[in-house]
Amino acid sequence: MGVRAVLFDIGGVLEVTPPLTFLADWLRRLGLSANEIGPSLFDIWAAGELGRVTEAQVSEAIRIGLVIDQTVADAVIADMWTQYLGIANTELIEYLGGLRPRYRTGLVSNSFVGARERERAAYGFEHLVDDIVYSHEVGMAKPDPRIYLLACARLDVAPCETVFVDDAEVAVAGAESVGITAIRHLSNASTTSALDTLLSKR
Repeated sequence: MGVRAVLFDIGGVLEVTPPLTFLADWLRRLGLSANEIGPSLFDIWAAGELGRVTEAQVSEAIRIGLVIDQTVADAVIADMWTQYLGIANTELIEYLGGLRPRYRTGLVSNSFVGARERERAAYGFEHLVDDIVYSHEVGMAKPDPRIYLLACARLDVAPCETVFVDDAEVAVAGAESVGITAIRHLSNASTTSALDTLLSKR
C-alpha cells in the first residue's frame, strides 16, 4: 500500500526555534535563582503541554512564582512566545504546501496552551494542511502512540500509509512504533530528499 498522507512536526521543523531560555533569562534579570521559586512554576509547563491549565493560570503562576506584577508577567510570556514561535522554515513550509491535493497532510505538535491561535496569526498553518493535532488540545503528547493513531484517524488513513517528519529521535521512534514510516529531520535537504524518495514509490 502506498503513501497517502504526510505528517510534519512544527517546532524545530516548520519553525526554526532557539532554545527556550526565557525563564532562565528572566531569573537572571530579576536576580533570582531556580531554588528561590516554587515547584508549581515548573509544573505549569508540563500541564500546559497537555492542556490541563488555561493561559490565565499560566500567567498567574508566572506572576506568583517570580513575585512580579502583571506587566512584567506579560513581558515574560511575550518572550516565551517569541522563542516558541521562532522563525518560519519557508523551504519546508512551501514543500509541505505543495503536497496537496495528492496527499492528505497534517501537523502533530507537542504544543502549549495558546499555540494554535499564535501559530495561526504568525504562520497560517491551518491553511497549509488538512488537520493539526496539538497536544494541549488532545491531552496526549509524542511519543505516546495514541497521538499518532489519532492523527491518522483524523486524516482517514492507516499508519502504514503515512509518513511522519520530526526532529526529535524519541518522536520518530514513537511514530515507528505504530507502523508509520518516520524521517528524522536533520536538514531541509536530507528531509526533502528522503520524502522525494518515499513519495516516488507511490
